[in-house]
Amino acid sequence: MADIVLTAGVRSNLLQLQKTSDLITNTQTKLATGKRVNSALDNPINFFTAAGLSNRASDLGNLLDSMSTAFNTIQAANNGITSITKLVQSAQALVSQAQQTSDTTIRAGLATQFNAILAQVDQLAGDSGFNGINLLDSSNSADLTVTLNESGSSSVTISAVDFTTGGTLAVNNSANNWAGDSDIAAASTDLTAALTTLRSQAQAFGSNLSTVQIRQDFTKAMINTLQTGSDALTLADSNEEGANLLALQTRQQLSTTALSLASQASQAVLRLFG
Repeated sequence: MADIVLTAGVRSNLLQLQKTSDLITNTQTKLATGKRVNSALDNPINFFTAAGLSNRASDLGNLLDSMSTAFNTIQAANNGITSITKLVQSAQALVSQAQQTSDTTIRAGLATQFNAILAQVDQLAGDSGFNGINLLDSSNSADLTVTLNESGSSSVTISAVDFTTGGTLAVNNSANNWAGDSDIAAASTDLTAALTTLRSQAQAFGSNLSTVQIRQDFTKAMINTLQTGSDALTLADSNEEGANLLALQTRQQLSTTALSLASQASQAVLRLFG
C-alpha cells in the first residue's frame, strides 16, 4: 500500500497538534505528581541534586531513631540516680537517728531498715535500663555510643557506671547491727561519699543528655532544610501548571480547527468530480 501523502499545511498543523498533546500530557503529569521534575530527562541537574539532598535527609532521619533511643537511655539512668539519691538520703536519716540513741535494740532496728534501703538501691540500679542498656549497672551492660552525623565521624560515648552498693557507691551493710558508734560513723562516711558520687554523675548525665538533645534538634532542623531544598528544585507550582493546562487545551482546540481548515483545500478537489 502506497504512503498517504499529506499537504504541507495539513502536516504542519498535525505536527503542532501532536506537540500540544505531548505538552498537555506532561503538564497533567506535573499536576498529578506535584513535581515539575519527575525524572532526569526533565532536568538532570535539579533531579540528581534533589536526590542527593533527599538521600542525606533520609540518612539523618535514620540517626534520629538512635538519638531518641540514646536520649531515653540517658533519661532512664538519670531517673535512676534521682531515686537512688532519695534512698541514700533516707539512709542518712536512719544513720542520724542511730547516732542520737545508745539503745542497741533501736539501733538494731534502724540497721535492719538501713540494709533494706541498700537492697532497694541495688534493685533500682538494676531497673534503670532502657532497650537493653543500663548505664547504672556496668557489670551487666556496656557503654552507650551515639552517632551524631551520617558519616559517623561525630559521636559521643556515655560511660556506664556501677551504682550498686557493692560497686562505685561502696556502701556496706550495717556492721554489727550498729552496736558501736564507729559502725554508725563508717556508714555515715560511706553515704556522704555515695551522695557526692551520685550528684557528680547526675551532672555528667545531664551534660550528655543536653548534648544529645541539642544534636537531635539540630538534626531535625537540618532534615527540614534538606527537604525544603529538594522540594524547591523539583516541586511544581500547581497554579502555574493549571494555567498552562488551560492554555494548552485552548491551543489544542485551535490546532484542531486549523487542521480542519487545512484539510479543506484537499477536499476542494473532490468538488471537481461532483
